[in-house]
Amino acid sequence: MTVAHLKQAAAEKAVEAVHSGMVVGLGTGSTAVFMVRAIGQLLQDGRLQHILGIPTSEATAREAERVGIPLTTLNEHPVIDVTIDGADEISPQLDLIKGLGGALLREKIVATASRRMIVVGDGSKKVARLGTRAPLPVEVIPFAQGPVQAYLASLGARPVLRVHNGVTFITDEGNIILDCHFDEGIDDPELIGQAIRQQPGVVEHGLFLGLAETAVVATNDTIEVLGKRLS
Repeated sequence: MTVAHLKQAAAEKAVEAVHSGMVVGLGTGSTAVFMVRAIGQLLQDGRLQHILGIPTSEATAREAERVGIPLTTLNEHPVIDVTIDGADEISPQLDLIKGLGGALLREKIVATASRRMIVVGDGSKKVARLGTRAPLPVEVIPFAQGPVQAYLASLGARPVLRVHNGVTFITDEGNIILDCHFDEGIDDPELIGQAIRQQPGVVEHGLFLGLAETAVVATNDTIEVLGKRLS
């Protein structure tokens, strides 16, 4: 199976946790798009009804509208029943690094507002220590780039401004992202997360700690459900 097929298998398995009448947080990225399409298909087939989605990015909102998922906002529905989203890294404790898709701020807001967060991915996302395969994205106000970059370096990171197609990447909220590389991974994610948030100009970081209660991970051999069962 290709990586895309594995992502699709994990996403479609996770959608088993979605039931009629729910408000659903819709994640962002190459794995989450399969989840959005699966929910759209279930709505078209009539197997799901009265679903409202809260998208974590403009891209996800466009895809949800394309497949027929009615959308709402956190102002109208401040409590979300379940959020399904991808991750860049998943630790054995189901702590995550997220944000390579550029939507970490809205993703964390939605995850925090959710009764339940389910993370989906292929087997390559499982790591023994966070920060060993993926950099840690940090969303930053453009005005503060210089001081924040120096501060992140003082914490042992190698921060790199994210560039896409030769142009500085700008988030949906108008901010930049500094991708922080840690040569040996992150020893204490909670400590690093707290330290990063202390610097003025930092909007949010991509450490999602204690938010996911279930992970659905697809490999060539099986689909693992880690943590709490889907239903």
